[in-house]
Amino acid sequence: MRLYLRPGEKLYINGAVIRVDRKVSIELLNDVTFLLENHVMQAEDATTPVRQIYFVVQMMLMEPANTEKPMELFDSLVSSFEESLSHEALLQGVRSAAQDVHSGRTFNALKTLRNLFEVEDGILACESTPPAIETERLRA
Repeated sequence: MRLYLRPGEKLYINGAVIRVDRKVSIELLNDVTFLLENHVMQAEDATTPVRQIYFVVQMMLMEPANTEKPMELFDSLVSSFEESLSHEALLQGVRSAAQDVHSGRTFNALKTLRNLFEVEDGILACESTPPAIETERLRA
């Protein structure tokens, strides 16, 4: 696998942080766990249930030697998510990610969860927007 990085970009490989000082291509010759900087979520950005689950999975991927507590938190978050939500696409996605995590495929889980961000954002936007009828009553 070949990765292309821009100057100053970071790459996380097997828990190590690598920053490049110029435009480079890196060829990974064996099986490694890596994350590109643009896929790394900061703690303050984990503001929704799916993003919180993503952040915990990311912690497991970036620190593979320290997964016991993050796994407990992950299972708790997934359980709470399943109990509180009825949106089928989100439920299926989170369940698929959970299967990946428990099978040791954390990178696949992150990919699945990233694809759910837009769906979750759409649901949250609808929930925070008052219905048109209610808006009309407020204006009267």
